[in-house]
Parts: sequence; C-alpha cells; structure tokens
Amino acid sequence: MHRPSPALRMVVLGAIDLAPGNTIRERIRHTAERTFTDPLTGQTHRFTWRTISTWLYRFKKHGITCIENTARSDKGSYRKVQPNELAEAIAQILPGLRPNKVGVIPRSVVYRQLLDKGLFTRSQLSPTGFYRMLREHGLMDTETTVALRQSFAMQYANELWQADTMHGPSLRVNGAWKKTFLIAFIDDASRVITHAQFFYRDNTAHLIDAFRSALYKRGRPERLYFDNGANYSAKEILQACLRLGIALTHAPVRDGAAKGKIERFFRGFRDRFLTCHTDFDSLEDLNRKTTDWIENHYNRSYHSGIGMVPIDRFNLDARRLVFLTDHDYADEVFFVEETRKVNKTNLFSLNGQRLECPVDLREKTITVRFDRTRRDTYIVYLNDRRIGPAHPVNLTANGHRS
Repeated sequence: MHRPSPALRMVVLGAIDLAPGNTIRERIRHTAERTFTDPLTGQTHRFTWRTISTWLYRFKKHGITCIENTARSDKGSYRKVQPNELAEAIAQILPGLRPNKVGVIPRSVVYRQLLDKGLFTRSQLSPTGFYRMLREHGLMDTETTVALRQSFAMQYANELWQADTMHGPSLRVNGAWKKTFLIAFIDDASRVITHAQFFYRDNTAHLIDAFRSALYKRGRPERLYFDNGANYSAKEILQACLRLGIALTHAPVRDGAAKGKIERFFRGFRDRFLTCHTDFDSLEDLNRKTTDWIENHYNRSYHSGIGMVPIDRFNLDARRLVFLTDHDYADEVFFVEETRKVNKTNLFSLNGQRLECPVDLREKTITVRFDRTRRDTYIVYLNDRRIGPAHPVNLTANGHRS
C-alpha cells in the first residue's frame, strides 16, 4: 500500500471538524471509522485514531510542513551501550566459550552469555543492536576488540575521571574494630589522583564529600566514569553532574577491566603504601598519611603508562582546566531536589514537615533542594532561579502579622 500523500492527510484532518462528537477525542474516533481516497494516487486508506491524533498534534504545533514522519535525531548512534563497553564485555566472556565444529563461536551464543552473566540487560542491548554493532565495528575480531580496549585513554587532563571504592584497613576505635573504605578519583589522561579519602562508611554522603574535594582541588572534569554501585548511581550524583555540566557514564556490570586505571592504582596503593604503613592512630592519621603519600610520592613519581610524572602531565593542560567558584551557595550543587506544589496559604510539605516559602509563591510548582543526610536546610528554586531558604511554618507568629 502506498503511503498517504500530504494532501490526503489534510483531507483527514479536515474531516475531524465535520465529524460528530462533543469532544476532540470523539471526533477523531469517528474519523478513524471512515475510508478515505487519496486524491493523488486513487488508493483507499483507513487510519487508526492514534495515527490521526499524531497528525493533528504535529499540525497544531509545527504546521503543515511537519506532518510527515521525520527520522530520529539520533538515528545511527548508540544511546545506551557504546562500542568500547561492548568490546570490554565480549573480551571478558570469549575465553570461556569453545568454538563449534566449524571453528567459530556463534554470535547468538555470545549475546545470550552477555545477558546470562548480567553484563547487560535486554533493554540496554537488543539483539538487533548487538548484531549491528558487531557488524559495523568487527567486535568478534580479537585484534579489533583489543584495540578498542586499549584506545580507552583521553587526550587531555580533566577530560575524564574514573572513580571507585576500595576496602581499607580496620582501625581500633573505642575498643572495637571499624572497617574503612577508600574513595579515590583518577584523571584518565595524566593518571593524577585528583583526590582520595578514607571513610568509616561507604555511602552517598561520603562519596559527595570526596567528589566535592576533588572538584575544588583539580577542577571540573568533562566526564565521569563510575561503577554501577548504588552510591555512584545516586540521585544526588546525577543531579550534581547535570548542574555542573558533567557527563556521567557507568562501567559494565562486574567488569573490573573497564576501570583498569583506578584498579591499577588500588593495587599499587596496597603494595607500596599499606604494606609499609601498618599502624594508624585514627582515621585522621590514616588520611593524613595517605594524602602525603599520594601528593608527594605517587603524583610526583615517573609513571611508565604515560612516560612522565603524572602531576607534570596534568599541568601541561593547565589552560584547559575549569575550577569551581567557592561561594555561599556552592554546597547546594550537591543537594538532592524534589518538586512540590505550593498551596493557597504559601505552604508545602516535604519529609514530614510543613514549610513556608520565603516569598509569595502560592499555587506555583517549585523545586526544593536539601541535604538528605541533615534535612535542616531547604532551598526554594522557581524556574531554575534561586528564591531563598524555606522555614518551618510558625502559626503563632503568622497570627500576629498584619
């Protein structure tokens, strides 16, 4: 069947106005029951009510020039899985597969193994998309796959940071042993450790503390390459990246090789630091010695991977670095935000509290930013503009106002 011409589509849209019904939905459904003849081709057509609704929406929003179907703006690109990520996953499972009697490993077997091992989900990587990426990039070719893994290196400092968490030594606190966790960020191009800090707990609040320190010390990265852990996928991290203009990507599930640079640092940190430093008085003592070793030894020693000293390589791109401005509202970048509707008395509810807007915002939809770990400060934003802090409502004080 020929595609309906623009003239026929205008005839269908015109029929909506003459169709019986009290609502636009009823008139569209009556129009969908009719048969139309294309004035250009003579072909007869019937259209579903969804198709007619789509044409009407496009006509009202964009005009007659946009009722034709248009290709997606991201057609031909990869949205959820990148070729280098798929190459990492394929290289991980290929050693465990045996070729068939003709000497090849079926592509369908590779795809099923990727799903069974939890490296991807079907919603992330469809069979069609998988076969297309294999065909276009030759990912089943060992040399191509290795090249893609090796090509994962940035050209400039602060173009990409990798981050991960390492289990540290246990410290004796008040007669009990407490485990520590090291959160570290590494610059992909220079191998500089932008920040590393030990904490007693591995949670989102401590990740934000470490991330904030890294940003103020080394500037803002263009991209972050994180693990798939709950902390690294938290809402606060995602929203902070959106506000700072940082692209956030995650490594394939259970694929340590995808974060090879930070994993290699952790191994060297254990071998060269923790084996030589076994006695720590407190968490502060552990962090002080760790910072001293990183800044004065690791960042200032020759690195065979880049052929020079990491901090010297980082400083080569000093003109490209963008540092954050330290001001009174800087911490709000890392607050979580929620949307609320202000009622007729200029109040809204959040976290079990009734809060009053700083100015008259009755019956408006606002965005509220707050620190989820403290919940003592609530900042009101309207259309991405900072209005001010909201306060718990004081009914007695409001009763004495004129």
